[in-house]
Amino acid sequence: MPVKIKPIKKEDSDYVCSVDLGINNAATCSIVGRDGTVKARKFINPARDIDRRNKRKMMIAKKSKQTHKKIRQKFVKGFCRGLYRKSSNINLEISRKVSREIIEFAKLHNVKVIVIENLAGWKAKAGKKGTLMRQKFHLWCHQKIVEILNNRWTELGGDVQTVNPKYTSAYAFDGSGKVKRNKKNYSLCVFPSGKQYNADLSASYNIGARYWYSVLIGDKYFSKVFVSKSSTNTLRTPVCLGTLRSLKASGCQ
Repeated sequence: MPVKIKPIKKEDSDYVCSVDLGINNAATCSIVGRDGTVKARKFINPARDIDRRNKRKMMIAKKSKQTHKKIRQKFVKGFCRGLYRKSSNINLEISRKVSREIIEFAKLHNVKVIVIENLAGWKAKAGKKGTLMRQKFHLWCHQKIVEILNNRWTELGGDVQTVNPKYTSAYAFDGSGKVKRNKKNYSLCVFPSGKQYNADLSASYNIGARYWYSVLIGDKYFSKVFVSKSSTNTLRTPVCLGTLRSLKASGCQ
């Protein structure tokens, strides 16, 4: 029997929920304002489910090594089918949990737009074949998170907007320049000013700033990366949270 659904439309807000999907933390969320104000932040990391999924993958790796030593040929069809199925289902559950928490965080702060990076067609280059880093990227379920988030948030009357992901993590949110990652703890970074900060949190600030900068200059494709269009030898600065704050200080907003 057909059911009529009344469409819901959220009211516009001067804040957005910017989300950085990553490897160290499944999602890092920030509430970023039009003037560069950061009202709230949240880390989302379903560690228990991630450990369960990784345990299945390690079991598959162990069985593969033992089987390869004996048969010395390609694996038969359906090898470790049950473990692969369980691992895939856990990954789906991780995507649902992360999406649910992002939506609850956005609803708590009454925002209309959730901003994420446009990672369509992106492929990992870090980590050699067989390394732990390569495995982390292979298990990363960012596409499923984006799909579920888009469907659920649209049903609630909100918008999901993607921005250009270039240099969001590479540059400090305060506009001081390129960051240096901590080799022992990759989730931390050091700004040129010497300040140590969480790399994912800094990236989430920059993602929100990219959205508001595109709105202010009228970029309907949300593809803006740099502040200036100059192609001279002068160093161009990517749009970051400091860009929004400088616009407010100069009275351009």
